Amino acid sequence: MTQPRPRLVVLTAEGTPRPCNEAALQELADVRWATAADLEPALRGADVLLSWDFLSTALRDAWGAADALRWVHVAAAGVDAMLFDALAESSVVLTNSRGVFDQPIAEFVLASVLAHDKRLHESKDLQREHRWVHREVTRSAGQHVLVVGTGAIGRACGRLLQSVGLTVRGAGRREVTGDPDLGDIVLTSALAEHVGWADHVVLTAPLTPETRHVVSGAVLAAMKPTAHLVNVGRGALVDETALVAALQAGEIAAASLDVVETEPLPEASLLWDLPQVAISAHMCGDVVGWRDQLALLFEDNLRRYVAGEALLNQVDTRTGFPYRG
Repeated sequence: MTQPRPRLVVLTAEGTPRPCNEAALQELADVRWATAADLEPALRGADVLLSWDFLSTALRDAWGAADALRWVHVAAAGVDAMLFDALAESSVVLTNSRGVFDQPIAEFVLASVLAHDKRLHESKDLQREHRWVHREVTRSAGQHVLVVGTGAIGRACGRLLQSVGLTVRGAGRREVTGDPDLGDIVLTSALAEHVGWADHVVLTAPLTPETRHVVSGAVLAAMKPTAHLVNVGRGALVDETALVAALQAGEIAAASLDVVETEPLPEASLLWDLPQVAISAHMCGDVVGWRDQLALLFEDNLRRYVAGEALLNQVDTRTGFPYRG
């Protein structure tokens, strides 16, 4: 059954381009544009919120004004900014942009693994210094990768890493034997018991109360001294203070960090100057055209909403994981 014309609020950030399909959204709904500063008045009477500023926690602060809200869509795979009690206890449906970033992030993870094994970061440093230093590199095929996070992104990583000869296991909320994408899946809650197997530990899990600092000092201490940590999930999956200490002490060999606990990474952070660390600016899935894909995915869901059809990519508001019914 067709719904009444939606009242849509689009939460944006200063300087962020608007969705490419702005005209189509305005045809489907009465659109209000808001930033965090003016979200509260914009929310009154609105039934749909598009969080185009996906890291914003403004809805939590403006929740009291959400008097008609029925659906929140986040323009990202991670929905940690929306995991607050009032939303979880409401009947509001939460959806995300699952599927847009899977393959690009998997490619970035593979690149990070290869760059570490082939010592490409060192080569660039030596080139900058005009130094010709012969070194041996590591064969990637046959190495072990533990992918923490068994959702669509983790599975894309598992498939791509296996395709070039790495042996993959997963870590998730349920134990599984012989998963086609991730091999044997162990419990994330017992991560310290399993990380010693891995040459590379890849973090793709969403940030939830259960996964915050899942890579703790104890987990880092259990890793191989030659191990490489890759984080493409959320910065707070890792205890950053413990990570710095582990790198300084040689408990692990290296880290490739696309995400950090505080973004942008503060200038004073010790991570900047650790030679074993490769830092990128939360960009691993942002291939050319990514914003357009996000916009079109939301438009498809908005058309479903208008038609009274089931929404795609529903997320459990209590756990932050895909809804399983």
